[in-house]
Amino acid sequence: MKALIVAPAWIGDTIMAQPLFARLRARQPGLRLDALAPRWVAPVLQRMDDIAEIIDSPFKHGELSLKARWRLGRELAARDYAAVYVLPNSLKSALVPFLAGIPRRVGFTGEARYGLINLRHTLDEAALPLMIERFMQLAEPPGTPPEKPIAPPRLRSTAADQARTLGELAIEKPPRIVAFCPGAEYGPAKRWPAAHFAVLAQALAAQGRAVWLFGSAKDQAVAEEISRLAPGCCRNLCGGTSLGQAVDLLALAELVVCNDSGLMHVAAALDRPIVALYGSSSPGFTPPLSGQADILSLRLPCSPCFERQCPLGHLDCLNLLTPQQVLAAIEKRSPA
Repeated sequence: MKALIVAPAWIGDTIMAQPLFARLRARQPGLRLDALAPRWVAPVLQRMDDIAEIIDSPFKHGELSLKARWRLGRELAARDYAAVYVLPNSLKSALVPFLAGIPRRVGFTGEARYGLINLRHTLDEAALPLMIERFMQLAEPPGTPPEKPIAPPRLRSTAADQARTLGELAIEKPPRIVAFCPGAEYGPAKRWPAAHFAVLAQALAAQGRAVWLFGSAKDQAVAEEISRLAPGCCRNLCGGTSLGQAVDLLALAELVVCNDSGLMHVAAALDRPIVALYGSSSPGFTPPLSGQADILSLRLPCSPCFERQCPLGHLDCLNLLTPQQVLAAIEKRSPA
């Protein structure tokens, strides 16, 4: 049997779907799972043993492109998929599987997707508070809760992968690495201040630890600010690696300090010790799924607000979370 996954457009969401893929294949031995995914999330799918092939979804956020979706649907029709699991809840995400004529189309009703999805689940947010639980629901008949326990997501990074990446980037591995992930694609209200990261970097460097900064090219500005405020303490890798290379380098870290971001979920899926910093978002929905994660949140009355920018203009939920508090959490997980 062949089945298709329509993957989310966010790195973290895609990682949280990995246990669904594993469960589908465990229940149907011999099942081939392909994924239709945006190219920016493809590298994490490539590190999942359950995905056979990744098909490029060329559509930008919010782009309809009906003709292009029809053409892609015709291409997928020739692949003879028996089922498709549509993970995003948007109407657009269900169009291509419908146009491909895939007979069993599984997903949540979402944006009134009657007909587009023909094995529809109704979301009970109270019963399924975690995103991973909602994805796992799609492995069950509608109305049946997901089977527990749910294994945490896992990404593959072998010693050979790591050695190859170090060679490609001409990097020599230091004895001790603490990774910082100072960005968050969603917006500033999820980002711990650069000045706080810099104070923390200075304290860690004084202990003889190397501090590596990870992120995309969009995170260059905040990484440069951290490096400027903590001169000689950081190696700025933001925008200097592919996502696949970042996976391998994060796998080398003894601990990761991160905002609620896609790279937080990468670190968790690599089973790295994590100190995760939460401001405007909630660990009750998308926590780092790892037994080695410490979550720091001040839980102010105004948070979580789930806004991209602080609606009150002060960002106290992160500004008041001090470097000393984060350092204390680090030293519990990874003593100096």
